[in-house]
Amino acid sequence: MLDLTIIIPSYNTRDLLRNCIQSIYQHTSGITFEIICLDDNSPDHSADMVAESFPDVILVRNKVNEFYAKNNNLGMRMSRARYACLLNSDTKLLGNAFEALVRFMDEHPEAATCGPKLLNPDGSIQHCIRRFAGVSTFVLQSLNWHKMFPNSRLTDRYYTTQFDYSKAQQVESVGTTAYMVRRATWEEAGMLDERFRWFMADLAYNYMLTKKGYKIFYTPCAEIVHYGSQTVNQKALTALREQCKSFIEFNEAYDYFGKSRFTKALVRFGVWARYCTKVLGYYLSSDKRVIKGPGAPRKEIAAQSALAVEPRARGADRKGLAEATRASLSQSGSEVKSVSSR
Repeated sequence: MLDLTIIIPSYNTRDLLRNCIQSIYQHTSGITFEIICLDDNSPDHSADMVAESFPDVILVRNKVNEFYAKNNNLGMRMSRARYACLLNSDTKLLGNAFEALVRFMDEHPEAATCGPKLLNPDGSIQHCIRRFAGVSTFVLQSLNWHKMFPNSRLTDRYYTTQFDYSKAQQVESVGTTAYMVRRATWEEAGMLDERFRWFMADLAYNYMLTKKGYKIFYTPCAEIVHYGSQTVNQKALTALREQCKSFIEFNEAYDYFGKSRFTKALVRFGVWARYCTKVLGYYLSSDKRVIKGPGAPRKEIAAQSALAVEPRARGADRKGLAEATRASLSQSGSEVKSVSSR
């Protein structure tokens, strides 16, 4: 059995995806691994790029959009490794991150999942830790309290901006941007909830694991750059509506704020009210991003990151990339696998 399966769902992020995969082969050594890329019917020919530049990546070509949760679940079902890492296509490894994460999971058998330190393109910390907050925090968040009072302890209950990112520790929820899962975790506890296509899949999964007694960890032993929401920003208004519907679905499916009908009605009202303010802000503001809360990249950094691909990636020598890929696989001891399409 391999040490790690790296699962990369991708939609229309060809250049960033190329950079992501190249950084994996460039930095990963000391473990056996495979990469599964699930292209969600991208119109930018991302799948063709992967097939031509990285022939050893296992490639799944979706004929229709399957979205985030379904793609990751398929990747886990296909996995032949002890661990799987759910990895966003708009990321880039810094150093031998995956070897460090595998070692952390080996040394902490109590960890069901773990997430590394995420960095914004400018090197600042990207806040990926969340807590399960109560109704009062939700109401304040709906009123944009965190924007008016960024240092408020009330909304920090959810955003955890005071979190110590310098030490490994158990957490309530960590984002699935780069999310290491133990095989026993997904085989015994289950996989991502496919009712959530884009949003809430991470919070729902962490919430489910916590309720079942599994432990989730954050570790700074690995650092990964995350350019941030490069897929959902392509269809911002659609994404905002999906975000709204997903939060309501999450609350009602998991009784997150309780089973009371009144509470659920109040949450629905609050979520739709927040959705309306976000849509209004979309039209009035020059910042069209979907996710721009505490810890997200600054607007100007995010704008630059959309084009932040290495010169080699832009005019990539496909033969050279393929040879580099095979050399890295040979050096790391990974099994070579041919492209698989469907």
